[in-house]
Amino acid sequence: MQPLLQLTGIEKSFPGVKALNGASLAVYPGRVMALVGENGAGKSTMMKVLTGIYSKDAGSLQWLGSEVTFSGPKASQEAGIGIIHQELNLIPQLSVAENIFLGREFVNRIGRIDWKKMYAEADALLKRLNLRFNSHKLVGDLSIGDQQMVEIAKVLSFESKVIIMDEPTDALTDTETLSLFRVINELKAQGCGIVYISHRMKEIFEICDDVTVFRDGQFIAERAVSDLREESLIEMMVGRKLEDQYPRIDQEPGAVRLTVENLSGPGVDNVSFTLRKGEILGISGLMGAGRTELMKVLYGALPRTRGSVTLNGRTIITRSPQDGLANGIVYISEDRKRDGLVLGMSVKENMSLTALRYFSRAGGGLKHAEEQLAVGDFIRLFNVKTPSMMQPIGLLSGGNQQKVAIARGLMTRPDVLILDEPTRGVDVGAKKEIYQLINQFKAEGLSIILVSSEMPEVLGMSDRILVMHEGHLSGEFSREQATQESLMAAAVGKQHSEDLVV
Repeated sequence: MQPLLQLTGIEKSFPGVKALNGASLAVYPGRVMALVGENGAGKSTMMKVLTGIYSKDAGSLQWLGSEVTFSGPKASQEAGIGIIHQELNLIPQLSVAENIFLGREFVNRIGRIDWKKMYAEADALLKRLNLRFNSHKLVGDLSIGDQQMVEIAKVLSFESKVIIMDEPTDALTDTETLSLFRVINELKAQGCGIVYISHRMKEIFEICDDVTVFRDGQFIAERAVSDLREESLIEMMVGRKLEDQYPRIDQEPGAVRLTVENLSGPGVDNVSFTLRKGEILGISGLMGAGRTELMKVLYGALPRTRGSVTLNGRTIITRSPQDGLANGIVYISEDRKRDGLVLGMSVKENMSLTALRYFSRAGGGLKHAEEQLAVGDFIRLFNVKTPSMMQPIGLLSGGNQQKVAIARGLMTRPDVLILDEPTRGVDVGAKKEIYQLINQFKAEGLSIILVSSEMPEVLGMSDRILVMHEGHLSGEFSREQATQESLMAAAVGKQHSEDLVV
């Protein structure tokens, strides 16, 4: 079959890093090509070369059978290549329709914007995606998942021949994901080629026809998905067998460190639980169940309206994130780009940002040598892949950015570490490294709360599991009692209060 798009032998270097080394990718009409590899494998760089953000150092780019070089994203977009970025590129103050057709507004005969037509066209796109909100709604009032669907609608409006989807389901509910898969199948039937970048193995085997594997900037293989098993695909990605995906350590937790009683706030109602030293407490539940809201009320990022929190035998009040940090509670956000990192700053600056008090001189200024020593130690401990600690963090892969976000929290020397979706957008190899670090912190007596929408992750790493449903605690399970079925029953509200395990 003749590819719509073919990149062959692509080379791209940056100072100190060869990001692509003979990388190749083909996209076929009416088929979904998964592009997989560990964080840092070169997937994002390849997409930026393809869309003209980066110029290639060597190699060939053929579009519809002809050699081309795109001068930038606008040129590739106009040629018929659409891209749905992992990071949202929307203007919160504008409506959904204004975001979808920004720079391409419909105008009438006298040159004025035809608002009626624009909103009608946008509503048709939203209906195609089976969305419940209309195009008059401000983007800033939408959830992250709904905003991602607006990004998808925007690309669909271009009627592209090839559509690149970079982690498109990262913030979507199961229902939204099914709607996206339906649209993908429609696009395939129309002859579109799809590039599907994802770390979610289940989705790759469910929706993709072919898979291309990158490792360390190199092309490893192109295979039909039907010819592969998940284990063999992972081995191609990491270059080794990946045994024991969730390497939990079994140890007896210590004394109770944190007691939460009747905690209430925005999206949270009357939640109580305890957390012990050296324990991993999993928090499960469907999207919108109140998991993140519970953590933010506990940490001080959302206001507490009722309840008490006792840490190390002392009642604490957290009215702000600063209060949370001062009392020894660190929260690592699910949205590392928005809440966790400052992308224009270096690895060093990001890592030490919340711990600067430990490096401050009595008369002012910083102990730079001590700061660099501490940052260097964490870079080695976390195996952060970066040319130097002065590298802008925005240039690191998602997995390495996540490691820096976790390291920054640990530099404040907390008693309680809250990890909200710690492996979202992280490849299987980096996931295991993060799990091993979590185990190390657990062995050292740190109390950890693990919030995750991935049920196997919660089951695989937790000592105890709480399940949230509509802002309430709907189930509590020991490791031995927890199953996917019991967690899902509690997540949908089928667990009765008298069945809760205390």
